[in-house]
Amino acid sequence: MRGLSSGRFRKHLLVTLVLASSAAWATEKPVQGGTLIYLEQQAHTNLYPPAGGFYPNGGILNQITDKLTWQNPKTLAIEPWIAESWSSNPQKTEWTFTLRPGVTFSDGTPLDAAAVAKNFDTYGLGNKEKHFPVSEVINNYDHSEVINPLTVRFYFKKPSPGFLQGTSTIGSGLVSLSTLNKNFDQLGDARNIIGSGPFVVKSETLGHEVDLVARKDYHWGPASDPHQGRAWLDGIKVLVTPEDGVRIGALLAGQADFIRQIQAYDEKRVEAQHLPIYAEATRGVNDSLSFRPDNPLVADLRVRQALSLATNRQQIVETLFSANYPAATSVLAATASGYIPLQGLLKYDPQQAEKLLDEAGWTPGPQGIRQKAGVPLSLSVLVSLPQPQNKQVLELVARQWRKIGVLLNVRPSDGGSSLLKNLDPLKAPLTVSEVGRADPDVLKSMFYPANRDALLQKGGQSDKVKSFRDNTLDDLLYRISTETDNAQRLKLTGDAQRYLLEKAYVIPIFEEPQVYAGATWLKGMRFEAVGRPSFYDAWLDKK
Repeated sequence: MRGLSSGRFRKHLLVTLVLASSAAWATEKPVQGGTLIYLEQQAHTNLYPPAGGFYPNGGILNQITDKLTWQNPKTLAIEPWIAESWSSNPQKTEWTFTLRPGVTFSDGTPLDAAAVAKNFDTYGLGNKEKHFPVSEVINNYDHSEVINPLTVRFYFKKPSPGFLQGTSTIGSGLVSLSTLNKNFDQLGDARNIIGSGPFVVKSETLGHEVDLVARKDYHWGPASDPHQGRAWLDGIKVLVTPEDGVRIGALLAGQADFIRQIQAYDEKRVEAQHLPIYAEATRGVNDSLSFRPDNPLVADLRVRQALSLATNRQQIVETLFSANYPAATSVLAATASGYIPLQGLLKYDPQQAEKLLDEAGWTPGPQGIRQKAGVPLSLSVLVSLPQPQNKQVLELVARQWRKIGVLLNVRPSDGGSSLLKNLDPLKAPLTVSEVGRADPDVLKSMFYPANRDALLQKGGQSDKVKSFRDNTLDDLLYRISTETDNAQRLKLTGDAQRYLLEKAYVIPIFEEPQVYAGATWLKGMRFEAVGRPSFYDAWLDKK
């Protein structure tokens, strides 16, 4: 491979592995039967499909629900699935879908236009009475119309070009009317989710185990998949196994078939046993730190710029991670739709950082911590449990910032009280941010006030500060979600990334994959476009 850069080498290797895997699948005959043992790091929370962004939730929803469309993970093209075809008006304010005939939910009720309309009315509008939040992948939704039993039309208040891709995401999994008749809190129990997918929930021990069984009459996989019958597996046993060493040990001992969240420091142990590692791109907003400018300590652009310049992302990935975790070169991952390279805005320059802090009036004080008017430049951040080695990442960032006189306090996350703290800019001047979605709308999902609002433009839970608002940023994000010309939409996506970095609202650190490992006898593994596993085509060959 002499002459290839490390990035090109990774891409070359990935293509080689994909082609080899595809060739093997084409020549090997799948084996019917067997129960796959899947070890998951965390328990699922709520399985209302728009809550499926949390990977433990999505790992279950991806097996028991289907979507209107399928996003090809190699080309990112949108392909038919439950919808045979679709069209829109030129303004992208109306979308019409024609459905496959004969599809049913596992309770025997039809997956027809009326069911699809009810799903998207719920996801697009929410339901306050049942406490269902609005889906972050649906913008400007107004209402649905059932044209005939197999045709449904959706209407939007403003152009919604991202809706088509939104119908392929985990948040748009289709569920039965009986599921939507339950309250949000009832959907933490997997047994209450009735989908049309290739697997059905058989039993659950809350917080510990979910048992799935193959649906014998399933025959409507994505149209491009040559496999259209029932799943090859008889079932899947999802076991919550928080300890990294236990998951790795079970895989190496042959007691598990597939595990999620391989830490970078464990990859060599797996590779030494010649077991496959699947490092799947999430194609969205990189693992980052986002500032809350309502906090007076980070309200000054020069302070935020200084902290960005003091962050050595290359040291972080080389110290804690593997080649599966590239250093960030923009707000979005290099595999994301609309990505532009912005390395020039992500330099490591601690000397310039110190100069900016001096200019901003932050001078060295006791123990070398900078202060201004007697107030130390001391910030706090909460550990994000879903992000890989997040505590170690934040501790390394804290050491880097300490060199320029800034104290970063890394606080443990302890559930509900931490969530409230993270919504108060005075208590949480910065937060860990990351979200996967293979569409430019992912930027709006992360930073728009009506969505995840990483910058806390709404002022969070604090009544003391509600002043920060960046209308220029919000306008950019909104235009991305409404622009019907794809070339212009991608340009706006690039403009938004550049603006976020020029304002130093966010410090991207690394591109976050979902990393799995499997046994040698596990064949046919597939993943959707942002790295969630699909076991429909998987099979076990233990002969």
